[in-house]
Formats: sequence, structure tokens, C-alpha cells
Amino acid sequence: MIKVKSKIMLVDDEKDIVTFMKDSLEDEGYQILVAYNSEEALRQLPQQPDLIVLDIMMPGMDGYQLCEEIRQHVSCPILFVSARNTEHDRIKGLVVGGDDYIEKPFSLKELKTRIFAHLRREHRNSHKAYHRIHAKNLIIDTLAYEVFYQDKKLTFTYREFEIIKFLVMHPNQVFSKEQIYEQVWGIDSFGDSTTITEHIKKIRAKIQKYDPLSTYISTVWGVGYKWEG
Repeated sequence: MIKVKSKIMLVDDEKDIVTFMKDSLEDEGYQILVAYNSEEALRQLPQQPDLIVLDIMMPGMDGYQLCEEIRQHVSCPILFVSARNTEHDRIKGLVVGGDDYIEKPFSLKELKTRIFAHLRREHRNSHKAYHRIHAKNLIIDTLAYEVFYQDKKLTFTYREFEIIKFLVMHPNQVFSKEQIYEQVWGIDSFGDSTTITEHIKKIRAKIQKYDPLSTYISTVWGVGYKWEG
């Protein structure tokens, strides 16, 4: 199913399920890392998995908490697997940084298909010319620090552009004001992360002047902001 070996981490405290997934995925040519709890998963992050399959209901740190911690270190796709099947659970999984949500029990065919789809997209994205990004009706040149709507150039300050650049490079992923501040200003900078609110307000106003019907940066109330991919 895959042309090159990709490294997948399986995180689940149910050893029978892990063995079941591991054997099947190794047959497809994947390299498999196994963790039965959050501590083991965090210890293996330096091995840079290409994708993580993450259970939610585990002792100690649950899957939601672990996902938030993982997102501080890696940006690979995270697929939640859980017996929880409410809309609230699925939404929470995406809000904390997950990319997909599969309900238990699931078929191995479905799991393999979703894994392959996410890895294919990651592979495709890694070969894009990221310096020129098409986002809905905008063209964002990350090298020239320019944003265009059709033939009109929009003017942004350095910090405003850095916020746009950071968010557009991580579409549909939610970041808190603190996370955005650390990325744009630097972790050692002195300042107030509430300035992010004002910067995003100005960014929205400048874009809406030309494209009032599209949403680019949306607010996830109580969590942060995300770029609408």
C-alpha cells in the first residue's frame, strides 16, 4: 500500500488491540513504535513518528491531554481511536490537535485507509513550494512577505504577517494566544499574549476589506484561533 516505510506510533493501554494493529500495519511495510501509556509515548517522540494512532481512555494522562503535550513537539497527523462516540468527544479530539477520529470497534481496512490518506497528504504537502501558498482567494508569499487578493496587494505589519504565516502553515489546527505569541515573538520575549487578539482583529479587518464573504481566521471560543483550510 505504501512506497516507502513510514513510522507509526500506536498508543493504547489495551495490549491485544495494539498487537492486532501492529501486526497488520507491519505487513503493509510500516515501522511501528508501541506505547502503552503517555509516559512511554513521550519518551519515544524523539524518534519522530510520521503518524500517531492515539487512544483516549488510558490511565493517568488521557489521550486528550497527551495530544496537547505531543503538539508541543511534533506536527505529524494524530488519529484518535476511542469507544467514545458522541459529537462532543469527536469535536474535543479535533480541538486539542487531532486530525481524525475513529470509533471503536473499527475495521483494519478503515484504519489502514485513513492512515494511508493522511500520510499521502503529508507527503504531498512536504513537496509543495511553500513560499507561495494559495488560501481561498488569497495568495501568500512567505518569502516576499506579501499577500495578494486577485491583483490587489494587502499591506500587513511584520508581526501581522508572521501570525498569518504561522497559522496558514498549520491549517485547521487550533492554537492558543500563548502559543501564537511564543511562535511569533519568541519564548523569551517580554510582553502580553493578549496582543494577539488585537493583531488578529487588524488582520481580519484588512482581509475583509477585499474579501468580506470568506473566513480565514476563525475563533474557537475558550481555546484560541485557527486558519480555515
